[in-house]
Amino acid sequence: MASVKFTVSALALAAAATAADARDQLQIAGSSTVLPYSTIVAELFGENFDFPTPVVEGGGSGAGRKKLCEGVGETTIDIANSSSRIKQSDIDLCTTNGVTEIMEVRIGYDGIVFASDINGPEFAFTPADWFSALAAEVVVDGAVVANPNKSWTDIRADLPAQDILAFVPGTKHGTREVFDEKVILAGCEATGAFEAFKTVAGGDEDAAEEKCMALRTDGVSVDIDGDYTETLARVDANKNGIGVFGLSFYQNNTDKLVVATMDGVVPTVEAIAAGDYPVSRPLYFYVKTAHLGVIPGLQEYIDFFVSDDVAGPDGPLAEYGLVSDPELAATQEMVAAGTPMAPLN
Repeated sequence: MASVKFTVSALALAAAATAADARDQLQIAGSSTVLPYSTIVAELFGENFDFPTPVVEGGGSGAGRKKLCEGVGETTIDIANSSSRIKQSDIDLCTTNGVTEIMEVRIGYDGIVFASDINGPEFAFTPADWFSALAAEVVVDGAVVANPNKSWTDIRADLPAQDILAFVPGTKHGTREVFDEKVILAGCEATGAFEAFKTVAGGDEDAAEEKCMALRTDGVSVDIDGDYTETLARVDANKNGIGVFGLSFYQNNTDKLVVATMDGVVPTVEAIAAGDYPVSRPLYFYVKTAHLGVIPGLQEYIDFFVSDDVAGPDGPLAEYGLVSDPELAATQEMVAAGTPMAPLN
């Protein structure tokens, strides 16, 4: 491999490449969280290899996986970026459309953070706080009722006296799945609401989980279907709002945002690497293995992406905020061998 030139333009960090002129370019789509990492790698790949710079687009994790599963051939994408793990429904769709093998590549880890206007108060949250603030229904004096909480002080007296307003990732985002499971559901269980919901549902745990993750529709919880730049714009326009962001996005906007602790832990790369920060998640991309050896540069790109020089702890992705995977060497071996993923557990 040629000597890697780690120079990434500001434009590459802000936006993905434009549409391809020819199909000798790799086609990549999916997660807005993975988008900046993938764009960095795409530009470096174009600078250091005799292949065109890959085309990288966003659209959300679910949308990217759906595009990957549309079929095989030059009119379909090669890679889907994802901030949540692929679902069995995605695999079933792939199989239906002739995509019989997929390679799962874990690129590292990221955290989900809760940040507000830099000139506002600082928050110290628990998952229970977020459930109590945003759930459609909560338990009050043993009864399941519509959520009555208006201010963060209604949740806990030591929280700032600020109206509850949250900008959360929309349902098509991989971030939403992690937010639902590691924050809302965890908070539901911590408050005892899960058991109350299960009792009401006649012991049905699935129904209880569904009720836990049903959020308010009275304007207090606002779904953001765009990327984190839209969430930032909402916080900027609503100074009492709190946004859900990826750690790397927050780290690149510390002049505008102040971050909250979660369970007493400040979200940092070090805290995530140590397993101390409770709301972290692995990031992935998924490769259509039928395109390996057919679409020029695909194998070289994925080898390059997971190399020590790029995805290692001293590489450009770590500089941008990615937490390097301690099992990166195993991923490198799997990628080099072209090993498709095993059935989901």
